[in-house]
Amino acid sequence: MAKQSQDITWQAEEYIVPGRNTWWYVGLFAVATALCILAVFLNWWTFLVLIILSVITILTSTFRPPRKITYTLTSEGLHEGQRLHKYEDFKAFGILQEGTHYSAVLIPKKRFGLSVKVYFPKTSGEAIVDALGARLPMQEVKLDFLDKIVNFLRI
Repeated sequence: MAKQSQDITWQAEEYIVPGRNTWWYVGLFAVATALCILAVFLNWWTFLVLIILSVITILTSTFRPPRKITYTLTSEGLHEGQRLHKYEDFKAFGILQEGTHYSAVLIPKKRFGLSVKVYFPKTSGEAIVDALGARLPMQEVKLDFLDKIVNFLRI
């Protein structure tokens, strides 16, 4: 077990809140309205329900503030709140910079495994990279296609 002095602990929000102005909401409702009209015109009732539920879900998620999570790097792995991500489940890690925000991305060994992305403050960055680098090789990472779409749409 690692000594407490070797553990690195920080707090960060679970996700970055993109800036949205009034025009973003107007655009959301304009697209949703156009799709609803199309669905009614073509008698696609299931699609209509899907559009309405999607808009409700998007609006609900935009008004929910991100939780503040405590992260700790120990000899076992990355503790994300009460959840442990063991180093042995990952083949590498990388660092992403999205504007002024930094995140560490743990790349899974399993082909269809989920990567783990955690944000951290710039002041803790060097210690976090050093701690992860002692356990995993560093690899260049880029935003995947879905992340780019989500960032573009500011969802």
